[in-house]
Amino acid sequence: MGFRVNRGYGFALNVSRSADRRDAAITMPDAFVYYFLVRDRTTGKLVSSKRRATLEAIKSKGEALLESQMAVDASEVDATGFLVSRSVGGADPSDELWGEIRSLRLRADSREREAKQLNETSDRDRKLILCAEGRELRSRAERLQQLIQAGNKPPFTQAFQKPMLANESSTTSDFFKAD
Repeated sequence: MGFRVNRGYGFALNVSRSADRRDAAITMPDAFVYYFLVRDRTTGKLVSSKRRATLEAIKSKGEALLESQMAVDASEVDATGFLVSRSVGGADPSDELWGEIRSLRLRADSREREAKQLNETSDRDRKLILCAEGRELRSRAERLQQLIQAGNKPPFTQAFQKPMLANESSTTSDFFKAD
């Protein structure tokens, strides 16, 4: 089993079976988007773009910053290849994380839809991979959501707060009591 990365969209999985030497390809509806360098019209200096785009869209605009690669669902890319519906650099940094959570969930949904369409017997390996990827994407989304929700607590109480069990009372520990 091998993986092959497509430049513009997601990845394809080649499953080869030695018995029948049949190759099957799965093309994920993922798109890779990047920030890119463009010339500032007033200063003439190279600056980073404010929006991400696919490599195809960037070709005529500037040079891609490959280290900024991000996988998103293809439905989040407009017809010109630019990422849409994301808040970047706003007043609330959690807005960008909510966009990431949405993207992770969209990608998980697309894998689950494709897995449901596959035959249980002949496409078993592909179905298992798609289901595992969907679970992993959902898990990442949930972890990010927990980070955002934990970040909404005041920092002082967050650092020292111990989760209380159902049978515990809210009494002070012996460690903190005066002698």
